[in-house]
Amino acid sequence: MNLEHKTVLLAETIENLNIKNDGIYIDCTAGGAGLSFEIATKIPNGKLLTIDIDPDAIKICREKLKKFNNVLILRENFANLKKICAELEICEKTDGIVIDLGVSSYQTDNPERGFSYSKNCNIDMRMSKEGIGAFEVVNNMSKSELANIMKIYGEEKYAKKIALEILNFRKKNGKIFTTFELVDIIKKSGVYNDLNGVLKRVFQSIRIFVNKEIYNLEIVLKDVLHILKPGGRLLVLTFHSLEDRIVKFAFGTWAKSCVCPDDFPVCVCKHKPEVKLITKKPITAKMSELENNRRSKSAKLRICEKL
Repeated sequence: MNLEHKTVLLAETIENLNIKNDGIYIDCTAGGAGLSFEIATKIPNGKLLTIDIDPDAIKICREKLKKFNNVLILRENFANLKKICAELEICEKTDGIVIDLGVSSYQTDNPERGFSYSKNCNIDMRMSKEGIGAFEVVNNMSKSELANIMKIYGEEKYAKKIALEILNFRKKNGKIFTTFELVDIIKKSGVYNDLNGVLKRVFQSIRIFVNKEIYNLEIVLKDVLHILKPGGRLLVLTFHSLEDRIVKFAFGTWAKSCVCPDDFPVCVCKHKPEVKLITKKPITAKMSELENNRRSKSAKLRICEKL
């Protein structure tokens, strides 16, 4: 199993995590264990919780992190983080949490996983390898449901045209089995300008829907401040505008010092901010990383510290 994966903004993440050698840290999306390995080497007296929903990721984490006796590896969805931390009795005790929302390169590059529009394979896109996949979505959803998925999760302006072409294909040919069949359908919908961009957005939208990525993100953001200790840091790495807006809004809401209506002449709410923003603007990849890892182009790292 080849799970080679370059962790995006690794140095910047480690630097801003403010790692203490006896701290408690959580890597919510372990992937190829690149970040978890770096954290584990820096906390000889601390603890690391490493989780991922992908069974392939868990296998590689267990192999790469086997020399550390202070790392707990769980196959879990980070939406369940509060429950996990309550069972481990680390709520309000955690020094740092990292949520990397990117799809691992071993997922997109592995034809068996059915994520990529550049490789011909059975269409799937399930990170957990469980539940309904992209096959069920493209073959069973109605035109309006498909259009909504592409519009909401891909912000795709040609969503209705593509959804109509999917239904036309199904009527004439039956099931859509492969990624290249879906690519051909998108091409036939008359989308000629920015074809690669359209393909990226359509596949992204289906993947997000299949894996409930936005729902899971919103759940973990509701819970995460109950897990961090004062002074603990949350780092979230996003890869598209939809999830970045959600993270930016959450951070901004937590950082507000006043929640009075705009027409109040003076503040009377006595509201206190819950976090300090470490990054007013997100950290993005430097040119050296962009040249070596094209996945880093869209990456944005936002950081806040619990007060």
